[in-house]
Amino acid sequence: MTDSGGSSDPRDVARKALLAGLGAYSFWGLVPLYFKLVAVAGADEIIAHRVIWSVAFLALVIGLRKRGSVLRHIAISRRVALALLLSGALVAANWMVFVYAVNSGRVLSTSLGYFINPLVSVLLGTVVLRERMFGAQVVAVLLAAAGTLYLTVQVGQPPWLALALAFSFGLYGLVRKMTDVGPMVGLFWETLMMMPVALLWLIWNARHGEIVFGDFGLAQNLLLIGTGLVTVIPLVLFATAARGLPLITVGLMQYLAPSISFCLAVFLFREPFTFDHAVAFGAIWTALALYTGASWQRNRQQRRIMAKVMPANK
Repeated sequence: MTDSGGSSDPRDVARKALLAGLGAYSFWGLVPLYFKLVAVAGADEIIAHRVIWSVAFLALVIGLRKRGSVLRHIAISRRVALALLLSGALVAANWMVFVYAVNSGRVLSTSLGYFINPLVSVLLGTVVLRERMFGAQVVAVLLAAAGTLYLTVQVGQPPWLALALAFSFGLYGLVRKMTDVGPMVGLFWETLMMMPVALLWLIWNARHGEIVFGDFGLAQNLLLIGTGLVTVIPLVLFATAARGLPLITVGLMQYLAPSISFCLAVFLFREPFTFDHAVAFGAIWTALALYTGASWQRNRQQRRIMAKVMPANK
């Protein structure tokens, strides 16, 4: 079903989808700036508010889009509910690590984590779903592993925050891949199921005077409420982009967010960027370039094959 008020011109739809995609990934790349504004609250309080206010704003957006019937279907599906409970726990862990990293001055680690993530997803797909890796993917995964190992040896410990982000989001994507639910409806139920824990946490800590909300003025309260909008706005933009753009284009766009975060870390927050970081990032960037180029070429070949097969079947 399409919105009757929308444009039917494919070029107009594609242009809007492209702008929406750029907006979504730019938003995600700039989000460390927002979490710096609420750094006075701990990562746990920020995540509690993000969960609660995401439920509120997602319910509003979904209600406006009239998806009540979909929600009722999910509500009575035990299998989907259990899958979303697991994916909700994974996304909560991912959010917690991300906010902790940002507010402890390690935005560079978040950038590294999300650069590694696509290759982690390939690895998980191979191990769990038995998907076959083609040659370039194998080389890309090995290159990324080599870069991570080099940084581990030089620094003296693995880049735990980056790996935690990459694997928590990779596992989240894996669970969601096996669950036939749209991004907004899925996140609504994930956050809804986490909301009792978030509310209990806030109530318990409020009784002990250990929360920021309500004690640091209206501006800080509004910023904490705004964590819900920070979650929902890019998701709405992404949903628009995913509907109107080829998958390969969306795949290329995903590197925009960690690239922006990288620039923020190095040029704005002045986080240390050593020769060892340059070697590790260089290996991972090379791996991503190889993986993306090979995927693009493979996608083109498949389209050509389909174009030859379809006329023959007419």
